[in-house]
Formats: sequence, C-alpha cells, structure tokens
Amino acid sequence: MNPMDQICRGLVAGLSALLLSACSDNLSPTSSFEVAVKGAQAAAISNDGLHTVIGSVHHGGSLWRNRDGERLYNWNHKTDDYTTVVAAAFSPDSRWAITANPHTMVLWDMRDGSAQRYWTAPGTILDIALSNDGRFALLGLDDQSAVLFDVQRGGIRRTFHHKNRVRAVDLSEDGRIAITGSEDTTATVWDVQSGKALQRIQHDDDVQMVAISPDGILAMSASQYDKALLWDTRTGKALGRIPLAAEQLKRGIRFTSAKFSSDGRQLLTGRPDQLVQLWDTRAIKELARWELPKRDAWKPTGAAVVSVGFQENRGRYLAVASNGFVHRLTAPQ
Repeated sequence: MNPMDQICRGLVAGLSALLLSACSDNLSPTSSFEVAVKGAQAAAISNDGLHTVIGSVHHGGSLWRNRDGERLYNWNHKTDDYTTVVAAAFSPDSRWAITANPHTMVLWDMRDGSAQRYWTAPGTILDIALSNDGRFALLGLDDQSAVLFDVQRGGIRRTFHHKNRVRAVDLSEDGRIAITGSEDTTATVWDVQSGKALQRIQHDDDVQMVAISPDGILAMSASQYDKALLWDTRTGKALGRIPLAAEQLKRGIRFTSAKFSSDGRQLLTGRPDQLVQLWDTRAIKELARWELPKRDAWKPTGAAVVSVGFQENRGRYLAVASNGFVHRLTAPQ
C-alpha cells in the first residue's frame, strides 16, 4: 500500500469513528404508537402528559391516551366530515382542549370528550393557545394580529397588533402573560389585561415558534434562517442562544416545537430533522437528545417534530412526529 492510500484509509476510518460517535449520542424512543396513517399536521400534548390531540392529514382530529395508545374520541368540527386541524392546545390544568381549522374552533370537555362551544374565527387561524380555565383562547391570525377570544361566551376581548402575520402564540399558566411571534421578525410579550407590550425581541427573519414558561418569566423565540433565543420576559434581556450550527440554519433547520417544564428549569425542543433535545435553561446546556425514527427507514423521508411534552414521571417525555407517531422518550439518569 502506498503512503497516499494509507493516509486516505486513515482519514476515512477517522471520519467513520467520528460519525459513529455522534450518532451514539442520539437516544431512541423507548416505545411508540401510530396515530395517523398519512401523517399529522398538528398536535398538542396535555400538561399532565396523559393525552394527545392529533390533527391527521386525511382523517381529521382525534384524542389519544398516551399510556396505552388508545384512540378515545374523534374530534371533528362537523358531523360526518373530517376537519383539517391546523392547531390545537390544552388548558394548563388539562381540563379542556381546543382544536382549530383555519376558520373555526371547537372547545372540548376532557371529562367526556364532548364539544362545548363552536365558533367562527375572526380571521385565518395560524396558531392557538388556551387559558387555564378554558375561558379564553389566544389566536395567532394572518391579519397581522393576535386576539384573545372568549371561547365560553364569544367575542374578542383583546387584540395584540403586529406588522405582519402572527405565526405563533403561547400563554403563561395564569393567563396573564402572552407571547406572540410574527413574520414582522419580532417576538413580543404582552400584559393580557391591559394589552400593553411589555418586551419585544428582534430577530432577523420570520418568528415561527414561541414558548413561555408556566410562570411567565422565561420565553423562547425562534425564526427560520436565524437564531433561537432564550430570554427573560421581565427585562427583555437575551439569556443566550439555543444552539444550532450555521450550516443547519442555512438549510432551514429550526425549532418546530418547544415546551418548558413546570418549574421552568428544563426546555424540550423539536426540530424538522427528527431530533428532540432537552435543555437546562439555567446553563443553556443540552442534557439529552433523541432521534425519532422514519416511517420507512429505506425511503428518503423524514419526520418533523410537531409537538413535545413532559410526562408526570421524572425523566420521561413525549414527542409527536409528522409521520404519524407518538413517541415515548426516557432520559438517562
């Protein structure tokens, strides 16, 4: 073997070892169950980790029990018609759920799965969040606004203005603090009672995902082709970036879902490249990562992470993939 061949083989062997090492850092789900044969375009996991709402690509809305993967109810907005669910949310107390297609929304009672209220939306819905008592829904709309809608009695109670479409919304557990993310490249924290903007973070591209901690103190905002920030809602100060490599940003890799733990000390995030990551919010340090499986390992298709959540048991998590599976995840202790 000539010296050049030896060098090339050495480089290949070193690169292979590096790739194997990187892959070994990715954990696999402990178990999974199928919820949508043709995939899911929207999903939400309850705060107690017991249930998941699915918006299937072809078979409408449904509620699932995470413990055993049982489908409990079909949730569609019209009888004998599959609803295109584009957004869903649970109340923080897991007592209520809401589903939305672009133009209507339905409030569901978790005790018996019954529809309690049906409303026509004041604009095209892009995202939705629900208050703790199931009284109000925060709607991200395509008309350059987010609105606080009374889903018990009807009507808009508050409007939060942007300069472009509002792609993402979230509420603190007590419903007093709202966060909105817009295609005007800003993420804004609002006082819900007064409608006053408290803080605003500037991004360099459309803000497509936001999340707020239950106590309303921490926020995450992420935009395509730009940074994802963790910040303090009281000061508007960025605490740091949730890391993504520059080459991933250029390819459009971003965070597609995020959820804070009940104490705000951990953040669970999902990406469009099948990756779920767990972060320590104080050190902004990655604690664990999981790679979700493809539906068919031999086909060039992936699975975006459309929702993530915490289970009641410490170290156990959930993730919904766009290829139609709910995955149970366990972190090493």
